[in-house]
Amino acid sequence: MNSPDGAYPKGAAAGRLAVVGDAERLAEEVLWPAALEIDQAPAVPRAVLDQLAAAGLYGIVGPTDAGGSDMDLEAAGRVIEALGGASLATAFVWIQHHSALRAVAAARPALRLQWLEAMCAGEVRSGIAYAALRRPGPPAMRASSTGRPGFVILDGTAPWVTGWGLIDTVYVGAREGDELVWALLDARTAPTLLAEPVRLAAVDSSSTVVLRLERHQVPTERIVAREPYADWRARDGAGLATNGFLAVGVAGRCARLLESEPLLAAVDEARRGLVEPSGPEGVVAARVEASLLALRAATALVVAGGGRSVERTSHAQRLLREAMFLLVFGQTGPIRAAQAARLSAAAPGRAG
Repeated sequence: MNSPDGAYPKGAAAGRLAVVGDAERLAEEVLWPAALEIDQAPAVPRAVLDQLAAAGLYGIVGPTDAGGSDMDLEAAGRVIEALGGASLATAFVWIQHHSALRAVAAARPALRLQWLEAMCAGEVRSGIAYAALRRPGPPAMRASSTGRPGFVILDGTAPWVTGWGLIDTVYVGAREGDELVWALLDARTAPTLLAEPVRLAAVDSSSTVVLRLERHQVPTERIVAREPYADWRARDGAGLATNGFLAVGVAGRCARLLESEPLLAAVDEARRGLVEPSGPEGVVAARVEASLLALRAATALVVAGGGRSVERTSHAQRLLREAMFLLVFGQTGPIRAAQAARLSAAAPGRAG
């Protein structure tokens, strides 16, 4: 995500603001009224995702010369917050697309020409498969360039691949020694690519699966990039702020339902922390604050609703489950440790 709005011509900034406004209206008029139904559906309705595409929301971080909006973090965060606070399952499927879009935008010209405009328009929709790259230990997904000429071979497991059956491609990261290989795969099963559904306590309609690849051949023209693994790890932490806007969205929805001025003020503060973090440590602190605020706000909503809150027709139970989910979505070791420390510090002491 690029320069702040002040660095753009007024026309471009106005266009981005219009897209933000469209996202907010879509969230209130389409997603929020259908949120409970979407939450309990077998999958997020494709027609809902089509409306996001028609509003230009699949291209918010894409370059303008390919039909995107080229939004900075603050503007994109407003879109993520609006969608996440209306229907987290929908937002969770949609948000995966943008990592692949940014990667293709930075890829070689032939790949850009083939994919970029269609991805900005939402005509081609992507998921991601690289969460396991952050885990310690042996690589969960491995690449080999020593097999059939013109192909890279992928072997391994990719957990948390979201939108299966709703996406066209999957942006996969695999280790080859000290190097990372990034590839764009077709999102369909094959003898060498299996998808196992994962049942989730929240956002279950996001169609999340575990992918298992066994000597899966990827044509070299589908290789998006190669880079040292250490370089990716060094910059990965700075990009984790984006996911925090989903938690801000859930917290903001709860605060508005409660009409709580203190919670609304806390939501504003959490948003500022994500937009202006001070280095990697600031990103961790902002993510922790956003996730714990969502949990606190959703808990307050359940308490205010009493027994009705646990009925499946209540938004309160859905929002609390979503707040729980956002504690661990995009969670890294440092974020987990900081969350645990905050929660331990807030726990009541034992009686002597």
